[in-house]
This record gives sequence, C-alpha cells and structure tokens, in this order.
Amino acid sequence: MKLIFPVLMCALLLVSRLYAEPLPDNDLRSHPQIKGAIGIVDAWIDSVRDYGQVPGISVGFVVDQDLVFAKGYGYSNLENEVEATPRTIYSICSISKLFTSIGVMQMRDAGILSLRDPVADHLAWFDIENTNPQSGPVRIGGLLTHSSGLPRESDFPYWTKLDFPFPEEGQLKEQLGKQATLYPADTRFQYSNLGFALAGAVLSARSETPYEQYVTEEIIKPMGLRDTRAHFPKALHGNQMAIGYAGLLRDRIRKPLPPFDTRAITAAAGFTSTVEDLARFASWNFRTLDNQDDSVLNGNTLREMHRVSWVDPDWKSSWGIGFSVSQQEGNTVVSHGGGCPGYITDIAMVPKYKVAAIALTNAADGPAGNVTASMMKVIGMALMDLGESETPGPELNLEQYAGNYITPVWGGEVAVRVWGNGLSVISLGNPYKPLGEVQKLAHVEGNVFVRLEEGEPRERWYFEVDATGRASQIKRHQGLYSRIN
Repeated sequence: MKLIFPVLMCALLLVSRLYAEPLPDNDLRSHPQIKGAIGIVDAWIDSVRDYGQVPGISVGFVVDQDLVFAKGYGYSNLENEVEATPRTIYSICSISKLFTSIGVMQMRDAGILSLRDPVADHLAWFDIENTNPQSGPVRIGGLLTHSSGLPRESDFPYWTKLDFPFPEEGQLKEQLGKQATLYPADTRFQYSNLGFALAGAVLSARSETPYEQYVTEEIIKPMGLRDTRAHFPKALHGNQMAIGYAGLLRDRIRKPLPPFDTRAITAAAGFTSTVEDLARFASWNFRTLDNQDDSVLNGNTLREMHRVSWVDPDWKSSWGIGFSVSQQEGNTVVSHGGGCPGYITDIAMVPKYKVAAIALTNAADGPAGNVTASMMKVIGMALMDLGESETPGPELNLEQYAGNYITPVWGGEVAVRVWGNGLSVISLGNPYKPLGEVQKLAHVEGNVFVRLEEGEPRERWYFEVDATGRASQIKRHQGLYSRIN
C-alpha cells in the first residue's frame, strides 16, 4: 500500500477546529481556502489524466458526513465519449475485502466464530497442504490480516489472460487440495486473495446464506450504499459502469478490456461501486467510530479493525483486520487499494480527523494512490489554513490570472489558481508522481506578485494583461510562460 505524505499530518493538526468552531452552515466548499485547494487539485488531476492518457478518473474528498469535493474527469467509455462522474461505477477490486472483513466480524460479534478458529473447523473441504505443520493451523484471523501463510492466489491465471478464468467454487475447492502453504502460519505478511476467498466462504457457511445475498442485506443496504454490488453489472457496462482499459504498452494505445465475473474470488475482488457510495462508506466509518451508528458494527469492533493487528518481523508491513493500517507522524492512516483488469482504485481515511480521499480509475495502470495522497496533502493544507486569520485581499479580480501557462521548450505546464487572498502555483506534466509543491503568490502592486517561502518573499512574478484584462503571459526569472487556457 502507498504511504500518505507526512506533510498531510502536519496539515491536519488543526482540523479539529472545524468541529469546535464550525463554519456558517458547515459549508466547507464555499470557504476561500477550500475552494483554492480544490482548484489546485482539480488542475492537477485533469493534467494527470491527459499526460498519463488515463481514460477516466472519479474522485471524492470527505470531511466527516460531508462530501466536500466530487468530480469526474475524462470518459468511462472512450469510444462513445460517456463522461466519468462521481456516480460512475468502477470495479473496486480489493476494496471488496473490507466488506468481507466486516461480515466476518459480525459473525464474531454474534458468537458464531472466533478469529482464533482454524479455518478447517468451518470449511470441511479446506485441505491445502500445510508445509509447516509445527506452526499450527491456518486461522480465520490470519485470513483477514494476510498472515496465514497461504499463497497469494487460487491456482488459476485469472489476472493475466483476457478471458479472466476466475474459478467456480468447485474448481477452487479442487485446486486447493493441490496447493501448499508458502510460510508457517502467523510468521510473515503475504497478501492473499485466496485467503479472502476462503474468508468469504466461511462467512457464507456460518451465515447459511449465499455470500452476495449476505453482504447485500447485512452490510450494503444498512450502510445506505446505492450503487455498490458484489458483482460486475454487465448490463450497465459502457454506460454507468465504466469500461476498463489495459495498461499502456509501447504503442501508447488504450485497449478496452471485456467485463469479468470473479466467481469464487468475489469476496476478495468482486465488488463494484462509485465515489458517492465510497464517500457514504467513509462517513459510516466516522459515525460508527463515534458510537453514533451501530446498524452494521458497534464502535468497539470497528476500532479493533482499524488498529494494527499484524506487524511483520521487519516492521515494514502492518495490517489491521481487513484494513491496511499505518502510522504517519503519530497519526493512523486506514486505507485500501484495489486493482483489477482495467481498474485501479483507492480509499484512504484519517479517522482521527474524520477525513477521507477516494479515487477510482478505469485504467490498469491508473494513478489512484497518487490521487488520494495528493488530495489529502493539498486539501489537508487548506483545512489547516481555516484556523489562520487572513489579511484583506487585493482590490482586484484574482481570477484574471488563473490559468495554465507553458513554454515552447521544456514541456509541462504551470498552473495558476486563486487560493484565498492570493494565488497558488503548481507544475503539471508528470502523471506518475503525486502532486508536488504548492507555491503561494502574494500581490505586490498592479500585476506584480511575489512568491512566498515559509512566509518570506522570494522572486517576483510579472503578469502581462491583455486588452480584456485577462493575463496572457508570466515573466519569472526572465523566463516567459504563455497562457494556453
């Protein structure tokens, strides 16, 4: 899993002020700092889509119960130019594991099973060869923390063949008897889709209900999720359901991939959802942690899932129950990414401050993790600034300077956006890294601004304004940058 930038944690130190001193009507979107941050994030994501040739990206940023920012970029269907939106459905792949984990914990809380139970106690057909019997059995808790010692996959090439041969349940059972554990149980981290497929089988067996029916009735509906399914809705494919596209090869052509049925791997990778629904999922987390909603789990159980339950001996990998959990600058980041044929997705939450970032893409090399990290970093910076007093702004229209500027030599772009009482600037053009430094410009006089570094003035930026009053060029360090939009 990716790491959220340490800058995020510094930026979030003052977020708690939002709850002590709420803004009028709690409308964060109208605050100049938040609007400025969204403008920067918007410019950067749009450039990532273009420079990375990503077909479509849908994003959202949540503060507690409010979806502060939600937008789609590009297309869910390139051929028919169907626009991506926050309601576009994507395969969320391994984010599915969170729903499976919640279901198993419901069984645990009901006294039907224990996380210390051997898997074989609940699945009579669990007959994988244990290459290290002295280590003890594979246990349910090990499935949910990826510490079971099981192989990563059921023994089928479903991730790499274009017919995506996911096994039926009978095939998974038959092949399981021909597989062997990789490591002694409870000794090291090994991410395992097979393990979560088995967790789903345990959930179905103990609830005496088909897996999809159980998660729909006991988790999806009670959370109020409207477009989340434990299957690929093929009837919507190419319309509300985004078409997935293969990763780029040397020919730089995006090739569409066919829909797929995850069958017996559904509990690990078979769900589809939207930004709006995952925002509801994040808000459910925050309500439940605050003991305001026990419709699915009680707060103590969810807090248990968010705590580190497994740490590798090298201290480099840590996992909660279902969730990836890491500590950054003294704060807990709870997250999960997903990757299926044609889709890369990510959700990241900082429960302490009730913020979450969501990114869904329909490309097998989509930059979802970079997008969530960048939203956390920049909007987190804006949340920090809400606690700071502002000096009066300049008596001029800052929007006249906002735009993207280029040189004909070096490639990339410089994006200028309004941020509060000044301007902000970022570099665009590298789709493979998270958003870099956000520079701030303060007005000096006329069409002249100065760049601030830790509050101190640095070089001046000179804007040339055309007859309409709109900036057309920037001069900085004797370099000239021409406006393109």
